[in-house]
Amino acid sequence: MTRSLLGFAAVTVLLFVGATTAMAQDMETIGIAEDWQWGFQGPNSPIMDDIFWFYDIVLLPMMLIISAFVLALMLYIFARFKRGSNPEPSRNTHNTLLEVIWTGVPILILVGIAIPSLRLLYFEETIPDAEMTIKATGHQWYWSYEYPDHGGIEFDSLIVDDADLEEGQPRLLTTDTQVVLPINTVVRFQVTSDDVIHAWAMPAAGVKMDAVPGRLNEFWMEIDTAGIYYGQCSELCGQLHGFMPIMVVAMEPADFNAWVATEQAALGITPEVELAEATRD
Repeated sequence: MTRSLLGFAAVTVLLFVGATTAMAQDMETIGIAEDWQWGFQGPNSPIMDDIFWFYDIVLLPMMLIISAFVLALMLYIFARFKRGSNPEPSRNTHNTLLEVIWTGVPILILVGIAIPSLRLLYFEETIPDAEMTIKATGHQWYWSYEYPDHGGIEFDSLIVDDADLEEGQPRLLTTDTQVVLPINTVVRFQVTSDDVIHAWAMPAAGVKMDAVPGRLNEFWMEIDTAGIYYGQCSELCGQLHGFMPIMVVAMEPADFNAWVATEQAALGITPEVELAEATRD
């Protein structure tokens, strides 16, 4: 009896892993860093769109203007006040107008940065009405996931060893099972830890949240393009910290529903609709 149960469990796990792995192989890889990449990964969520806007419209122009001004000022000072052009050093002790300017201008710059920055932080922290929930739990050194809205689908997600990688799969980022979610859908993530502090992070979606033991943190994500996205644990959590990848497969809602049905069948989960009908009967 025990051997039969173990055999059934092994077959179920193999079916689960095989289904998600085969599905991921047919998807385009989108959320991954490229060789010699300097900037952000491309925006694929509303949060990342706002981060790009904040960087391109506010931070980058301000950095360029300030850098150019400081460089021009330094060149002017080197030319104007070098020993040959200025044999007699100035004896001025202060300049009221100059002091007002160099105090007031930085304040205006900081206010100009703070207003859109606070708006962005508020947008990230305010979770809209979520259409589904995924719970991620960090362990040393892997992630486990639960789908409470879909019959309690749950699985562990472990890194794939280098020897088992297939062609095109990135090293240290590929997992044996993947987080699957529908595109253009607001997903609430609940993040916690089973041992030490971890952090669930996905750069292409602009999200990062600490996983703290005994605490349930939340964030939201809405991916707008179907494909494969990669992330990693972003909090030093021990010897194998660098071996805790995150792999997300985003797909059309119809494909996601088909995946849910397949996983529920593989795990022997009765769909919620059938449960509700059975209760009414």
